[in-house]
Amino acid sequence: MRRLLLCFLIALALPQAAAAEEFVVSDIRVEGLQRIEPGTVFNYLPIKVGDEVDDELTTDAVKELFETGFFTDVELRRRGTVLVVAVKERPSIAQIAIKGNRDLRDEAIEESLNSVGLSEGRIFNQALLDRFLSEVRDQYFTRGRYSATVEATVSPRPLNRVAVVVNIDEGRVARIKQIRIVGNEAYDDKELLDEFQLAGSRAFRLFSRRDRFSEEKLRGDVENLRSFYQDNGYLNFQLNSTDVSISQNKQDIFITISISEGGRFVVGSIDVEAVEGVPAEDLESLVTIMPGEVFSRRAVAEMRVSLAGALADRGYAFAEVNPITEIDEEENKVSFTFAIDPGPKVYVRRIEITGNTGTRDEVIRREMRQLEGAVFSAAKVQRSRVRLNRLEFFQSVAIETRPVPGVPDQVDVVVNVTERPTGSVLFGVGYSDADGVLLQASVTQKNLLGSGKELEFRIDNSSVTDVYEIQYTDPYHTPSGISRNIRVSNREVDAGEADTADYLSESSTVGVGYGIPVSEFDVLRASFDFERVELEPTSGTPREFRDFIEDQGESDNLKVRIGYGRDTRDSIFFPSSGYQRRITLETVLPGSDLEYYKLDLHGSWYKSLTRSKKLVLKLQGELGYGDGYGDLDELPFFKNYFAGGPNSVRGYDSRSLGPKESGGDRDPIGGSRKIVAGAELIFPVPGTEDANDKRLGLFMDAGMVYGSGESIDFGEIRVSAGLSFSWFSPVGPLIVSYAVPLNEKEGDDVEEFQLSLGTLLR
Repeated sequence: MRRLLLCFLIALALPQAAAAEEFVVSDIRVEGLQRIEPGTVFNYLPIKVGDEVDDELTTDAVKELFETGFFTDVELRRRGTVLVVAVKERPSIAQIAIKGNRDLRDEAIEESLNSVGLSEGRIFNQALLDRFLSEVRDQYFTRGRYSATVEATVSPRPLNRVAVVVNIDEGRVARIKQIRIVGNEAYDDKELLDEFQLAGSRAFRLFSRRDRFSEEKLRGDVENLRSFYQDNGYLNFQLNSTDVSISQNKQDIFITISISEGGRFVVGSIDVEAVEGVPAEDLESLVTIMPGEVFSRRAVAEMRVSLAGALADRGYAFAEVNPITEIDEEENKVSFTFAIDPGPKVYVRRIEITGNTGTRDEVIRREMRQLEGAVFSAAKVQRSRVRLNRLEFFQSVAIETRPVPGVPDQVDVVVNVTERPTGSVLFGVGYSDADGVLLQASVTQKNLLGSGKELEFRIDNSSVTDVYEIQYTDPYHTPSGISRNIRVSNREVDAGEADTADYLSESSTVGVGYGIPVSEFDVLRASFDFERVELEPTSGTPREFRDFIEDQGESDNLKVRIGYGRDTRDSIFFPSSGYQRRITLETVLPGSDLEYYKLDLHGSWYKSLTRSKKLVLKLQGELGYGDGYGDLDELPFFKNYFAGGPNSVRGYDSRSLGPKESGGDRDPIGGSRKIVAGAELIFPVPGTEDANDKRLGLFMDAGMVYGSGESIDFGEIRVSAGLSFSWFSPVGPLIVSYAVPLNEKEGDDVEEFQLSLGTLLR
C-alpha cells in the first residue's frame, strides 16, 4: 500500500518533468525548506550539476527524497537549465504529553516512546505514533486492563511543528470470574485450584489480587498443576488445552483448562549404584521412598540432590547423579536406578579471599572449616559461610568453587566478602513527663583495626544512670578459639527515675570472662567478677527495700557466672533456620557479703516457611529463677528480674510487669522469677525483598515476673500482639514496634509504640 501511494505521489510530482525534454543541469535550487539544511537534500538527491536529466532519473530522484521520510510532498521543476526541487517538510514534534496513566509508570511509557523513535524535536511520523499506541495498549492488556483505550491527538503548532497528546483511559482491571478444570476425576476442582496463584472473584477476596489475570501467572499455575499430578503418581498427565475468554464488556475473564489424568503409578524397584570409598548404606539411607509407594517426581529430584550433596561432602565435587527410569505401563509401576558418575575426588588447592579492605585475611581464614590441601567438602564450605556471616563484619559473603585449569582433581575456593561498618554509635532514647528526654550512648568497634577484636566504651549520663564502662574482647585469645573478655565499669543508678521503686546505688566491677568452644555449635562460658555495691535509701524508698539497705548497705562480692550454649542459627541478625539454647548460672561465692544465685534459661528457634527463606517463623522463650542462700533468705532486690519493653513483652512499659511496692506510687519492684515467651512471623519489607538489612514481623509476646512470696499464676501473664520493623542501620540495629496489649489489667503501664536503637536482634 505504501509503495502504491509513493508511486502515485511521484506521478503527481512530475507532470512538468515528464513532459519536458532532456537537459543538462547547470544549477540546482531547493525551495520550501524550513528546518532541514539544503545540504541534506543534496545528500539524498541522485542528480548533480552537469548531469543530463531524463524521465527515469527524475523519477528516481523523487523516490529517493520521499524515502527519507522528511517530506510530505516533493516536486521537480525546470527553469531553463536550472533544476528546482520544491519540497514540503513533515512537521517536527514540539511536545509529547501523556495523560491519564496511573497503573503504568511514566518510565515504562518513555521507554516505549524511545523504542519506536518518538521524541520531542524529531520528525513526526504517524506510523511510528500508531506503533507506540499499539505497544502501550499491549502493556495494559498484559496487566489485565482489556478495556483500556489509548488515543492520540495531533495539533499543529507554529513553525511547522505539532503537539502530540496521548490520552489514556486505563479502564478497570478485568477480573477472573471463573477457573474451570475439565477432565479431572481423582481430585475435585477445589483441591486443584489450591495449587494456583490465580483465583476466581469472591466477595471475601475484596483486598486480594489473586483474581487479576496474568499470562505469566497462568503459565506458572499450569506448571503447578502438572507438578501436582506428577508428584502424586500421575506420570502420564497431559494438558490438552488452556482456553482464556473475555466477556463482551471486557471486564470478566473465564479460564478453562482441559486435562487428561492418565493412570496412577507406584514405585517398583529402587537401586543406587555403588561408589568406591563410600559406604553403600550411607547412600541408600538417602532413599526416602519405598517400593509400593506412590511415585513422585519431586521426591526423586530431592533424592538426586541429596545423593549429589552426600558425594560432594566426601570430596566428589563434580559428581553426576541421574535417575534412569523404567516404566511398566501394564502394572503402572516405575522402577529407577540412580546412576552415579562420581568423577575424581577433589582437593582444595588454594583459598582466595577478596573484597576485604579492612578485615585481615587471617580473621577470615580462621573461620574457614574447609582447609587448603584437604578433601573438598560442600558441608564444610557451607559452614564456613555461616561462620563468616555470624561475625557481624560483612554485609554479604559469597563462596565460589573454581576448577583448576588442566587439573581435574583440584579446585580453588574463592571467598568474596562485602564489608559493613563495624564501628557504631548506639543511642537509647526515652521520654517522661517529669524528666523529658533521656539519652544513653556507647561507642563500639567490633573489628578493631581489622583484627576481629572488639572494644567498647560506654557512657550513660541520663537522669537514671551514670555509667562508665570499658570492655575488650579477643575472640581468639588462643589459637584453638578460646575467647577472653576483660571489663571495668562503674554504675550509679537512681531507680526512681526509671519509673521503678526508688533507691540509689553505686557499683564498681572488674571482671574477666572466657568462652571455650566444645564443638562446632557448643560453647562453655565462665566469667569472674569482683563487684563492690553501695546502696542508699531515699524518701521514696519502699518498705520492701529499706530493711535490706540498712543491713547490707555496702557489700563486696565475688561473682561467678557459668553458662553453656548451643547455637546452630545460620545468621545472628536475621536467621532463617537453626536454634539457640543457653543456660546460665550466676552465683556469688560463699564468704561474700551477699550470697545469692540466679539461673537463666533462654531459647529461640527459627524455621523457614518458604523455599526462598523469606518467610521465617521465630519462637522464643526465657525462664529466670533467683534466690538467696546462707544468711540471705531471698534474692537481693537490686538483682530482681523485670519484664515489659522492647526486648521483653512489647506494648507494656519497660520493666513495668510484675510485683509493685505495697504503698506510695505503686512502682514496680521486680521479682525473683520470670517467664517470657514469644512468636513472630518475619518477612521482607514490601518492595525490598532482596535487601538483607530490613525485616518486618507480626508478633505475639507473653510474660510476667513473680515475687519470691508469690505463687506462679499463669492467669496473670500479660499478652500483646503487633507489628515490628527491624533494620541493621549504619549506627546499629534498630527495632521499632507497635503492640496492642490483649489482656491489659487495671494498673498496667501501656506503651504501644516502642523504639530500640543499638540492641542486638535476638
